[in-house]
Amino acid sequence: MFDQIFGGNKTVANWAAAMSNYTVSERIAVQRKPKIASPEKSALKKQKTEKAQDQASAEPANFLRELIKKDLSKGGRIHDRVGRTGDVVRTRFPPEPNGYLHIGHAKSICLNFGFAAEFGGRCHLRFDDTNPASEKQEYIDAIRSDVKWLGFDWGEHNYYASSYFDQLYTWAEYLITEGKAYVDSQTKEEARINRGTVTKKGKNSPFRDRSVEENLKLFREMRDGKHPEGAHMLRAKIDMGSANMNMRDPGLYRVLHKEHPHTGNKWCIYPIYDFAHGQEDAIEGITHSFCTLEFDQHRPLYDWFLDNLPIPGKEKCRPIQTEFAKLVLKDVVLSKRNLKVCVENKVVTGWDDPRMPTLCGLRRRGIPPAAIRRFCEDIGVTRNFSVVDTAKLDDVVREELDVNCERRFAALSPIKVTITDLPADFRQELKADNHPKNPSMGSRPIIFTPTIYIDHGDFMFDPPADYFRLKPNGEAMLRTCGIIIKVNEVVQDPTTKAVVELKCTHEKAGNRKVAGHIGWVSADDCVFVTANVYEPLFKVGVVNHEEEADADAEAGAEGEEEDAAEDEEKKLASHDEARQKVLKMVNENSIRAHKAVVEKNLATAAPETSFQFERLGYFVVDKNSTPDNIVFNRTITLRASGPEKDTGRSRKAEQEEQMRLKKLLEDLPASEMFKIQKDKYSKFDADGIPTHDAKGTELSKGAIKKLKKEAEKQTKKLAAKK
Repeated sequence: MFDQIFGGNKTVANWAAAMSNYTVSERIAVQRKPKIASPEKSALKKQKTEKAQDQASAEPANFLRELIKKDLSKGGRIHDRVGRTGDVVRTRFPPEPNGYLHIGHAKSICLNFGFAAEFGGRCHLRFDDTNPASEKQEYIDAIRSDVKWLGFDWGEHNYYASSYFDQLYTWAEYLITEGKAYVDSQTKEEARINRGTVTKKGKNSPFRDRSVEENLKLFREMRDGKHPEGAHMLRAKIDMGSANMNMRDPGLYRVLHKEHPHTGNKWCIYPIYDFAHGQEDAIEGITHSFCTLEFDQHRPLYDWFLDNLPIPGKEKCRPIQTEFAKLVLKDVVLSKRNLKVCVENKVVTGWDDPRMPTLCGLRRRGIPPAAIRRFCEDIGVTRNFSVVDTAKLDDVVREELDVNCERRFAALSPIKVTITDLPADFRQELKADNHPKNPSMGSRPIIFTPTIYIDHGDFMFDPPADYFRLKPNGEAMLRTCGIIIKVNEVVQDPTTKAVVELKCTHEKAGNRKVAGHIGWVSADDCVFVTANVYEPLFKVGVVNHEEEADADAEAGAEGEEEDAAEDEEKKLASHDEARQKVLKMVNENSIRAHKAVVEKNLATAAPETSFQFERLGYFVVDKNSTPDNIVFNRTITLRASGPEKDTGRSRKAEQEEQMRLKKLLEDLPASEMFKIQKDKYSKFDADGIPTHDAKGTELSKGAIKKLKKEAEKQTKKLAAKK
């Protein structure tokens, strides 16, 4: 809003936005603050900086927490509530039941329920079910399940906007009788034109001056089902010349002949979200109404309704809306509309597909709810739009799983190993620790036999000199059993040349130390399973987060109003264009199913139980896994590089390799600099710029653009040397 008012002047706009959070007297006090002499000012600035740094290091920034503390302090807005048992503050989480919750919603859930617990209050779970055209009981049930899984409970405070429909209707008639609302009979196109633009004032509807009697008559006819969808809309009579588009006679009620999941067929008119939102907060006595930033320009309308409706008790405890920046994760699509495209077009198996950022998808992926709660606390709360690197979430997930997961041996792509100098009936029972750092988690028996399986990553035919696992005539230590095996013969498939078996001899390690240590699974004490390994659902670098945020901002009350009478043909064309755009962003290699082998004791592991498969990552038993079809989903790798990129080299060797590559690149022409990086790229254009990554996935336009800039720098660098 302030950007529009001040013509794009960011400095002035930011100042105005900040001032809007103060009362009139506070603004005057800020503007009249006396100037401080330079030395004193410097000392004070230093003192404030040090204090801010101390606070920042102590806990993540969270201006909402500070706001609540201020409101509860002596002289604060709700100081009189201090001491109430379980009702000091009231917050609410108000999802629209038109889809599944995703990790972006988790931030709001954790904030609202978390503040209620922290300050001795309560949080309401309220379904803002004002649009039956897109709402289902399925979504209501899923939302309840997700909130509980995340670790929160609303107790008896589960509410619905539809429970207040009678009261909202009464207040709508009140606005009509006060001359502050009218029934508008413009077509959708006429209303769009007369509404104006951000740079052009709107024009009054020709129906704006209807009499109170005529408006009441038409509105009651709308209620009684006497008019088709799109014929009329009840609007607030505010100001068509307002700089804020939301104040230009916004819609209050539209005709919708749709059955409602909660009220059935009682109503055929439904309130617009903006008309219901603030009044619901007031009815429920909400002390703090926290919304994401796209609602900041809706706040004047929120306040207008509270000012102009006879809401009981609003003078004593009036709800106040405060906006914060939503959670945006790098390269993760969080738009419900775009995620719905993936579901409807069978890109994924459903809303709970482990590749989806939905809470039920993350749950099926094996992400612990405690990790999500901690992540939401760690990233803090501000009013500034920002994109959070997914690596931050990954780190928290790894830390949480590392502490709580038992270890197991497994092989994603198994290679058979036969130890030829052991008797065929040899069996040795061993004890393996369930957790190397936590003895209280106990141990488990495993069987060592002459035939075992190792992972394909633990053998290389022609490895670099610093590779420490198995190779022809090479040796490595088998973990837990203290035995060193040496490769004497490599058996390959005659057609594909793939390695199918290693024939080895063994010796007890004794005091010998071997650089390479590998996991193994006994062929006589194992079970074959499906192990799903995931990559990002969308290509890296293709998600336009600002565009997604703009789409969300347009999908509020205005979206409901527009949808009420939108031309079906135009709507379908628009949806098809959006669908095609989303499908082009999809990573076609986002899942790989391995026929893996694991310890036999995992055959009875319960669904949603997580384990660390040593060296391979953290895996969870899929919720649909059965004894006849055991399925594991990889939650995350053990480190950011992932096991597929793990070459078996030491850290020192990796650093030396990086230095070697850096030195090699210094004198290479731009057309060749990327071609030597075969671990990163597989295809190139005529100028040597990569077009596909090492796995054959096409690079995004943004990624290619960055690589072109690197090539230009290299060309200039070489030219400067000459």
